[in-house]
Amino acid sequence: MSKLAPTALRALNVGDELRPLTTAPISRLTLALYAGASGDHNPMHVDIDFARRAGAPDVFAHGMLGMAFLARMLTAALPMSALRQFGVRFAAVTQVGDVLTCRAKVVERLEADGRPLLRLELAATDAGGELKLAGDALVAVP
Repeated sequence: MSKLAPTALRALNVGDELRPLTTAPISRLTLALYAGASGDHNPMHVDIDFARRAGAPDVFAHGMLGMAFLARMLTAALPMSALRQFGVRFAAVTQVGDVLTCRAKVVERLEADGRPLLRLELAATDAGGELKLAGDALVAVP
């Protein structure tokens, strides 16, 4: 996947979407690797016995893992230097086996400090369409 050229970024309008990112199914290995990389070793994400004792049917993905997938989608399409703000709200638990699709849609063109910006609406959904994360990003236009 290639980054948008500056001219293509300038040509984005309200309603336009970036190329979506679809993940591989979330696996226990993914959760273990993410726990090691992030330092988040909460047993709800890696210890099925602990998760079951806590009332969950299985371990589940770190919320920040979903946010990382959204960031990967953004930085695959845009220069990292263009990103000005990025935030999410965790809407639902991502289960082992879920496949996430990350999307970004231009919802506003604006200007701040004399620079053009785009506000993107972000969403990560599972294969059934359930919203897992919602958010937004503010992107500088070259």
